[in-house]
Amino acid sequence: MGRVHIIGAGLAGLAAGVRLVESGHAVTIYESARQAGGRCRSFYDKHLERDIDNGNHLIMSGNKSALTFLDTIGSVDPLTGPPTATYPFVDVKSGKRWTVQMNEGPIPFWVFDKQWRVPDTKVWDYIKAAGIALAGSDKTVADAIDRSGVLFERFWEPLTLAVLNTTPERGQARLLWSVIRETFLLGGQASTPLVAKKGLGPAFIDPAVKYIESMGGLIRFGARLRSAWMEGGAVTSLSFADETVTLEAGDQVIFAIPPSRLKQIMPKLDPPSDDASILNVHFRIPSAAPTKALGEGPFIALTSSLGQWVFVRDDIISVTTSASDAIGADDKPNDEIVEQIWRETQIALALDMSYDRVRIIREKRATPDQSPTGAARRLKPETEYRNLFLAGDHTDTGVPATIEGSIRSGNTAAGLAMRAIA
Repeated sequence: MGRVHIIGAGLAGLAAGVRLVESGHAVTIYESARQAGGRCRSFYDKHLERDIDNGNHLIMSGNKSALTFLDTIGSVDPLTGPPTATYPFVDVKSGKRWTVQMNEGPIPFWVFDKQWRVPDTKVWDYIKAAGIALAGSDKTVADAIDRSGVLFERFWEPLTLAVLNTTPERGQARLLWSVIRETFLLGGQASTPLVAKKGLGPAFIDPAVKYIESMGGLIRFGARLRSAWMEGGAVTSLSFADETVTLEAGDQVIFAIPPSRLKQIMPKLDPPSDDASILNVHFRIPSAAPTKALGEGPFIALTSSLGQWVFVRDDIISVTTSASDAIGADDKPNDEIVEQIWRETQIALALDMSYDRVRIIREKRATPDQSPTGAARRLKPETEYRNLFLAGDHTDTGVPATIEGSIRSGNTAAGLAMRAIA
């Protein structure tokens, strides 16, 4: 039947591998690092003396590809979240708190209820925002949404930062609309926020590796692709540091690597840049963090602040700042970052204690560019070579660079490879 060679054991590569071995195909995954997961992983931090994620990720109950992936790999009780679609907020500057709560079903009754919608907003504000559905591919979120009201500051801006990892002035409206269409527009049953209960590794990565290997797939760590040889319209060999793999008739290849790395291997390609960054600050406190401010979920959203999302897991408080490059956070020194974000965290969680230890993680290449220009440069999964396909959140999945998008891209590449084998 031919073997499928997958370059990259990030979430996209693992998703492709899972889909292929599930269908009975021979698979080898090559990963340059010593562990799988890429930007979606957990690790033991020696300074904090705790297992942490490299970054925080929200999954939505309407993310069908992600949930199917978890079910396939047998991930046990991987996610946690509130019982309904609720999003707690706090304005750090004013101290004002509110919770956006969405009803079940596709009719958004919640926007008619002052207790459920964003405070100081009116139904007309939401009706006007419906124009985002008609935005062209060249329009940003700021182009499509009225920026004069509090709805923009208290809902659209935090949503854009979280989903697109960029500001509304930069992010493509069409990409944000794709998320709204698949989640919020379908009601609370599709828009309940979920996070990994014990970490991204235990939920997504470790079970995927175990599943692939249990189904006969091979994963080679420390295998960095140096070059690929193409001849006669197909990839014929893959060169690694310690060996060259010659492809047999029927073999297929999937490149599931970031845009900057892909550009090194295939200079003719022009993917979107992948230098949109995310700042994560992990605090360890003396005891389990109070969760009253979170309601029934594991996080709270912040406005008028540097930190944007505060996640709590026992005595670890993790704060995420998306689009840290676009808002100037990448230029701030660590001590200034820690001081400001801890002050905001104390307000958000009503904390009267200090932290024991802190770890800053700056993801310099967290996501690809999701502006209209960047979105136009998203690559198709097919290439000019008949046995080479692309996966990753920089490909044209129709959704933003999220966990859902990564898994969807891996599924698509795997489907194309299976079709080529057949």
